[in-house]
Amino acid sequence: MKKKQIRNSLILVPIIGILVAWAGSQNGQAFNGIPLFALCVGFAFVLNWLAFIPAFRSQTEKFYDLTGSFTYISVTAIAVLLVPDFDLRSMILTVLVIIWATRLGTFLYRRIHKAGKDDRFDSIKPDFLRFLNAWTLQALWVTLTAAPAFIAITASAKKEIGVYAVVGLIIWAIGFTIEVVADNQKSQFRKNPVNKDKFIKTGLWAHSRHPN
Repeated sequence: MKKKQIRNSLILVPIIGILVAWAGSQNGQAFNGIPLFALCVGFAFVLNWLAFIPAFRSQTEKFYDLTGSFTYISVTAIAVLLVPDFDLRSMILTVLVIIWATRLGTFLYRRIHKAGKDDRFDSIKPDFLRFLNAWTLQALWVTLTAAPAFIAITASAKKEIGVYAVVGLIIWAIGFTIEVVADNQKSQFRKNPVNKDKFIKTGLWAHSRHPN
């Protein structure tokens, strides 16, 4: 990406975050007059910007994915701790977010430490703005993917657990299982020296082109 595009991204991404924070805060609860959902979004960005500082100084991406998972967990914790009424639905969502983020974070952390580095960051790390943009995008990614859970936890209106919750839980369990199996298949694929620098084309990854 050109420098102008990077600068534009560094402006646009936080703006998108602000818009999501505003939209998700509608009919939501507040903490000291600040919409709780907006507070969660803001914390996600601040946390990743703070993590970027030592990462850039040390020129390392080894804690990038781990920081992403920690962002999911810490933002969820903030929502849970500050929300005045914590119902069963919020409890279930909290547990699911923590389970998913912990498994993914530890998996990616072990993978990058075993590999030594992530080649995708080689040309990004030396460039202050490009590397900062990567961390900023991660904050937005956390915001967008976890927004439904955060909105439900911080919502003013609470609902009983019904058939939709049960269906959602089943879909989550299926998706989680697929992710675990796929990651295990790729780990086994990479253990074979013959497959070095090759893309896995078997198992659940057979028709995928995902960079991870």
